[in-house]
Amino acid sequence: MSQNYQTMWKNLGLDLNAHDMLLEVLGKGYTDIYLSQSNRPTGMGYFDFVMSEVHGLRIKELLDEKAAGRKIVGSYCVFVPEEIILAANATLVGLCSGAEFATEAVEKLLPRNTCALIKSSFGFKLGKVCPYLECADMIIGENTCDGKKKSYEILNDLVARLYVMDLPQMKSPGGKAILKSEYYRLKDEMEKLTGVVIEKDRLKQSIDIVNAKRKAIHRLSILRKANPVPISGLDALLANQVFFYDNPARFTQSVNALCDELENRVKDKTGVFPESTPRILISGCPMAVPNWKLPWVIENSGGVIVGEESCVGERGTRNLTDTSGNTVDELMEAIVNRYFDIDCAVFTPNPGRLQHIMEMKEAYNADGVIHYGLQFCQPYSIESGRVEKALQAENVPVLCVETDYSQTDIAQLETRVQAFIEMLK
Repeated sequence: MSQNYQTMWKNLGLDLNAHDMLLEVLGKGYTDIYLSQSNRPTGMGYFDFVMSEVHGLRIKELLDEKAAGRKIVGSYCVFVPEEIILAANATLVGLCSGAEFATEAVEKLLPRNTCALIKSSFGFKLGKVCPYLECADMIIGENTCDGKKKSYEILNDLVARLYVMDLPQMKSPGGKAILKSEYYRLKDEMEKLTGVVIEKDRLKQSIDIVNAKRKAIHRLSILRKANPVPISGLDALLANQVFFYDNPARFTQSVNALCDELENRVKDKTGVFPESTPRILISGCPMAVPNWKLPWVIENSGGVIVGEESCVGERGTRNLTDTSGNTVDELMEAIVNRYFDIDCAVFTPNPGRLQHIMEMKEAYNADGVIHYGLQFCQPYSIESGRVEKALQAENVPVLCVETDYSQTDIAQLETRVQAFIEMLK
């Protein structure tokens, strides 16, 4: 990286030695996992560039926006409505939470048996290695689980401005009312942060921008239904990950360009794996950058991932927001309706998620489902039993995997996944 970038990181208060170490590990992992793939679509070159500049050019863009008076908002969850953030003339970015870092320091603040995602978010803060976190004017937390809810009490002492949003736990009229109240409260908070009143036209325009991103990802998902599959699950996952921090218009354009190429591949029956390759649907916890361990194991064990029932996947992007409203209140209602339909495991009961897994299995012609859970993530760990039971009742092969961000269990994962894929063959 250039000297200018190092100055930028230093000004953000990053630990340059630790940050360089992180970039080295990230770069090596990306090279080993992504650039070693064969027959990749050329359109993935854009995402390779994004990853090479993940802490460089994109951070400079965000700092330039700040210099021009625009606010940067960081978040950890798909329940934070990007439409409202954009309508207030702010930029929303996903925060780092996909790798182990500063574990010893983290475990002085959090119990060891805290889930890897929460510990990672603290590790990137305590290790002073995440420029996205450091350049954010406000960080939005959300009470999706007890672990996050209590950890935000500690994070509040570590960051300049933390805003915590409450979420309902039940899909009920009362639960929906809670979400509506919280989204209006967020709207008020964003207007205070930016000094911009969220009017109808601004809100409608922001909905269109976010819907365009989702439409591009929907297009990519549809193309993955083809056999042979025109793109690896690893590359498709990367596009879903970049969704959270890239410039929205550029991201949409780049995904659509990739899809143009993939459409030609489908017509020519050009695939990244043979037609006989077992097709796998991943279901469960989100996979943030650089959490590529399990997908890499799957696609290096004779399978191909054709879909993700995940927040970093179809669960997070499934529905569009209705734009037919003619007032701010009508558009806000549409936003509430769209996000309330997300079937996160935090909800109880949660039959919609079981239904969506079955629908995705059929739509993507998956031969089997691998349910992915992070260790100590109680909502998804508990729900994995219901998922397994529901799939087995329909004679759908399923493998439940629980892991973390470390590399110590790769051999064990390979043994289990390889046996599962052999069984599918």
